[in-house]
Amino acid sequence: MTMLGQLASHAGVQAMRLLALLPLSWLRGLGWLLGQTLYLLARSRRRIAWVNLRLCFPSWSDAQVHSVAVGTFVHFAQAWLDRGWLWHAGSAVTARRLQIVGAIDALTDASPVVVFAPHFVGLDAGWTALTQQLPRQFTTIYTNQANRVVDQWILRGRQRYGQSRLFGRIAGVKSIVVALRAGEPLYLLPDMNFGPEESIYVPFCGVMAATVPSLSRFAKLGRAKVVPVVTRMTPTGYQVEVMPAWSDFPTDDVVADTACMNQRLQGYIESMPDQYYWVHKRFKSRPAGDASVY
Repeated sequence: MTMLGQLASHAGVQAMRLLALLPLSWLRGLGWLLGQTLYLLARSRRRIAWVNLRLCFPSWSDAQVHSVAVGTFVHFAQAWLDRGWLWHAGSAVTARRLQIVGAIDALTDASPVVVFAPHFVGLDAGWTALTQQLPRQFTTIYTNQANRVVDQWILRGRQRYGQSRLFGRIAGVKSIVVALRAGEPLYLLPDMNFGPEESIYVPFCGVMAATVPSLSRFAKLGRAKVVPVVTRMTPTGYQVEVMPAWSDFPTDDVVADTACMNQRLQGYIESMPDQYYWVHKRFKSRPAGDASVY
């Protein structure tokens, strides 16, 4: 990274610190403006969102697709700016704005647990809420960022509370499984396309999608239950919903398990489609013989 790039990155981090001082309503307003601007200017990402939504919701009208696509950009921008207060505001502020609801008991005992945390825009808010408010040491898997200044900022932010641990994606599974069996919940986000090498093709919203079977495999290796946690952005912050543990997961069939994960995820998405991460190329890997959709 050039010296100029480093200075710009440090300035960006300091700006996020300052944004943490703003009232939440002002911050969300800035996020709305930024999201609308990104929707207009980021043509390639806008097209990806449209393709994804067209594939997953073929019965939707253009007006429905447009509304959800714009909402996706707005919520994405708002969630990004929210990292300012998530990682820099006082602990009382984050505790007040992050509400954990639902089957909280599923996460408070000492048994091994894999937290299924889909890619909604509030994924960092959900992690912050759990690590701050629940008396357990959580772990997750982290992909290093190319920008070292941003990388260190994100790492510090995600390790702010609860003596949480972040394992590098290239580190392998052994240390993760050891921590999981020792009672450290694994906050897992397996619903993205990480390439065909370690993925299997199962339906996602009716479309065959390369999907990593890590939820089933970690649950089996760690002898752990699976607890879905879905984080919803609200006008006052975020609501982190802990759902009951899946009683029928994992099975001995990793393909069936992974298809089950995507099917249940679809139900979560349908409850708030404009907060899902549609700007990701979910279908960039295609089954043999299928043309690219992008």
